[in-house]
Amino acid sequence: MCRSIQPLHNYDPPTTEDEVRAAALQFVRKVSGMTRPAPRNQAAFDGAVEAVAAATKELLRSLVATTAPHDRTLERQRARSRWERRQARA
Repeated sequence: MCRSIQPLHNYDPPTTEDEVRAAALQFVRKVSGMTRPAPRNQAAFDGAVEAVAAATKELLRSLVATTAPHDRTLERQRARSRWERRQARA
C-alpha cells in the first residue's frame, strides 16, 4: 500500500471530498507508475482518478462503524510522533 494514502473511514470530522480525491490520485499514481502522465495519457489518468474517487466515496458511505469515530487531530499527532521517533533513530 502506498504510505501516503491515509485511512478515511470513521473519522471526526468526516472525510472530505479533497481527502478522497487525494487518496484516489495517490492510488492511480502508484498503480500507473507515473506522477505526471504524458498528454496522450492524461484523459485516461484523470478518468481513473475520478472512478477510484467515486468507488471510494461509495465504499465510505456503505461501511458501518462499530467503534466511536477517531479524532483526526489526535491521529495526526500520533503519526507525527511516530515519524519523529523514527527520525531520531536514523
